[in-house]
Amino acid sequence: MERIYTVPLGRAWIAQKFRRAEKAMFVLRQFTERHMKPTEIIIDPSVNEAVWARGIKNPPRKIRVKMTKDGDGVVTVELAEA
Repeated sequence: MERIYTVPLGRAWIAQKFRRAEKAMFVLRQFTERHMKPTEIIIDPSVNEAVWARGIKNPPRKIRVKMTKDGDGVVTVELAEA
């Protein structure tokens, strides 16, 4: 199964200024769990670099990703544009 989502990361801005990018990655994991019901989540390094590109204080408000689930329930998250 393969789906493309626009993940809203606005909840990361509730966190302290110096933890926003870290919180954005947590929000992405929560979104993946809610929508894909995985047994394991693998986040591609390009997604991590996109979230952290502007530093820890200023992650993007939303990010477009492609989530692919294989037969074992492992979900791989990668950038949709890649």
